Amino acid sequence: MQAPSTIPLFPLGVVLMPHMPLPLHIFEERYKTMIGECLAENKEFGVVYFNGKEIGKVGCTAQIVEVLKRYENGEMDIVTVGNTRFFIKELYDAKPYLEASVVYFDDRAEEESEALATLARQGLTSLKELNRVTGGIRDYGPPEALGLKRISFLIAGIEGFTPAEKQRLLEMTSTRRRLESGVRSLRQVFQRALLTQEIQGLIGGNGNIKRILKRYDID
Repeated sequence: MQAPSTIPLFPLGVVLMPHMPLPLHIFEERYKTMIGECLAENKEFGVVYFNGKEIGKVGCTAQIVEVLKRYENGEMDIVTVGNTRFFIKELYDAKPYLEASVVYFDDRAEEESEALATLARQGLTSLKELNRVTGGIRDYGPPEALGLKRISFLIAGIEGFTPAEKQRLLEMTSTRRRLESGVRSLRQVFQRALLTQEIQGLIGGNGNIKRILKRYDID
């Protein structure tokens, strides 16, 4: 069994996924210290979801890829990217910021199938369509170059999912299950985005609201 590692911890109101970019404005003194140490020692810190009451047991490490700006008072604008998932064994509060003893984990090995590859391609297509509807622009590249696991995390990290949904997907150790669940939920998010777009058009003087709501089975 893998031996636990101790890492700095940053509880936030977001769920970080592997490969997911996360820009941060660092302004609290304890996190100025933490990020300063991470930069000096070239090490990652852990991001865990904090709902205002409890800290999640599973999180993802964040690698600092760029410091966009340093302020005179020590504040910083940084860009991080999610890397490795971990399970928290124990929390430590000896320093100004939290630390945690963690065990890293990954998806278990699974046999890939053409059906799963097709599902991943469909999910990536839906993700691109969602970005088109919501105004987001991102070039993901061909699905073959991304791989099934990365596509599953790209879908899991979309804005349309609740933190609870994202946390559930983050904790899964089956790429297949994450893809199936993520693509299913993505379709619902896409339908809601289309509905929102049409209602906005209606407010602008176009369309018929009863017709739109009936199409989406909304009374």
